[in-house]
Amino acid sequence: MLAQSRLFHDRVEQEYLNNPAAKGDDDWQEKQRLLLADMALHLFQTALRPGGLRPDKLRNNIYAILTIADQFLPEADLATAKEKLFNNQR
Repeated sequence: MLAQSRLFHDRVEQEYLNNPAAKGDDDWQEKQRLLLADMALHLFQTALRPGGLRPDKLRNNIYAILTIADQFLPEADLATAKEKLFNNQR
């Protein structure tokens, strides 16, 4: 599964890099969806990596996902959840 996820990650990341959209462009949301998929694949790889789960990597993955998802779910107050991830961790 991890090997397959790396292939998916490479394809999604390449699509993201090939998308020239900048914030405010019509295609910006699509580029952000690709970035969200990229971060979800990172989370998948973190969860299944050999040697067990590293809380610091998990925290970083979730933070990135919440940051990107915030623009799709502005009413969800994801900034508060992001803040809580790092309380007493730094």
